[in-house]
Amino acid sequence: MYCINCWNDATRVIDSRVSDDWKSIRRRRECENCNNRFTTFEKIEIIHLIVEKSWNRKQRYSRDKLEDSILSSTNKRNLSVHVINDLIRQLEFKWGNKTEITAKQIWKDVLDALFVLDDVAYIRYASVHLNFDSAKDFIEFIEKDHKDIHK
Repeated sequence: MYCINCWNDATRVIDSRVSDDWKSIRRRRECENCNNRFTTFEKIEIIHLIVEKSWNRKQRYSRDKLEDSILSSTNKRNLSVHVINDLIRQLEFKWGNKTEITAKQIWKDVLDALFVLDDVAYIRYASVHLNFDSAKDFIEFIEKDHKDIHK
C-alpha cells in the first residue's frame, strides 16, 4: 500500500477492525518513511457475477453501471453517497453466492430497495426500466400495488 503523502510503498498496519456490518475491514496504516498515518478499507468485491441480459447476452457485473443508474434516479433527492453505497453493498451481498443473475432480477431488487428508501427515486428508476412513454404510464404505475410489477 502506498503512502498518500509521500508515495512510499513501505507502510505498515497499526490497527485492523472489522466494520459493524462485517462486510469490510478498516485498517490504520503508518508510512515507514514519513510517519504519515492514514486509513484504508478493504471490502468483498463481486468479480465473478455474470449478468444475463435480453436475448441471452451475457456480460460481467459492473458496479459502476449500477451505481450510475441509482445515482441518476436519486439525483437532487438529498440522499448521501454513503446511503447509496450501503444500498449497493446490501444488494451485492444478497447476490454474493450466485454466479449468474438476470438483469431483470437486478432491477427488481434495486426497485424494491428504492421503494423503501425514496419514493421519487423509486418512480424515476421504474420509469427508465419499464420504458414509460407518457404521463399516463407514471399515473398507472403509481396507482398499482408495488408487488404487481413482480408478476
